Amino acid sequence: MPNAPSPEDLQWFELSLVLAASEAEQLSDCLLEAGAVCVQAEDAQANTEDEQAIFAEPGLEDPHPRVWAQTRLTALFESSPRQADHQALALLANACDQAKIALTSSWQLKALENQDWVRLTQSQFQPIEIGERLLITPSWEPEQAAHVGRKRLVLDPGLAFGTGSHPTTALCLRWLDAHLRGAERVIDYGCGSGILAIAAGLLGATSIDAIDIDPQALIATKENAKRNRVDLQTHLTRADRLAPADMVLANILAAPLKLLAPTLESLVKPGGYLVLAGLLTRQVDEVASCYATIGLQAWQDLDGWSVLAGQRPM
Repeated sequence: MPNAPSPEDLQWFELSLVLAASEAEQLSDCLLEAGAVCVQAEDAQANTEDEQAIFAEPGLEDPHPRVWAQTRLTALFESSPRQADHQALALLANACDQAKIALTSSWQLKALENQDWVRLTQSQFQPIEIGERLLITPSWEPEQAAHVGRKRLVLDPGLAFGTGSHPTTALCLRWLDAHLRGAERVIDYGCGSGILAIAAGLLGATSIDAIDIDPQALIATKENAKRNRVDLQTHLTRADRLAPADMVLANILAAPLKLLAPTLESLVKPGGYLVLAGLLTRQVDEVASCYATIGLQAWQDLDGWSVLAGQRPM
């Protein structure tokens, strides 16, 4: 009988396959039960013209699916290189049997290099200067003389979207840096990690509401706000009860931005500003046309992404 592999012989492998939405959610659970350490689901058509946005908004009639029509599942497991193919097939066969779906032969296996994952992750997140006043930095980076005078927003990658590196987030932060002067009331609609709400607080906003439909996003927002000593209110709900604000920012996706036009417009006080992000440059006109009350214009573009901004008439 062959000896069990020693820990030094083990390596991480990714098993990936594409399947229909009707099978994806069930199989992902069964892969975990069969021994996968984690399972990731993503749009098999991501970064193509057929990419499918998935979102939901409480209180809205939302016909959109919760899983992509063609979903790529990626399961992570540990094995010796010699046994990886056999173990991957056994893992998949067991999961398919539990899920009561046919075993597919269309799957791929990829070996991952053994690395110091903590160090690798930290190397991918460096301090980012935004505009004239902001600095987004992970907690492990020491303060540097070159950054003296900037508002230091400490943020580690974690539970929710938003570290400042994505063009949509960077564009919103630039807008805040250029326009927020202090004492404003700000609403961050779809707050993710809370980066925009926290930046607003550091720049002088005195009343901040952060809204999201994901409980994990609100947990992350509260933790990040506490770390940065910013006071804000979080809401796992629609924003109907909130008073109109001086600045409303929504960094989400083009499709929900169109659906949410009446809600977002109602949250902006006369003379206040609305800032929309999360849309590709080619989607600007389509989204702007949904906002009749506020004349939205493209403010800046970055790497194929755009920010729309406009002021509500007095």
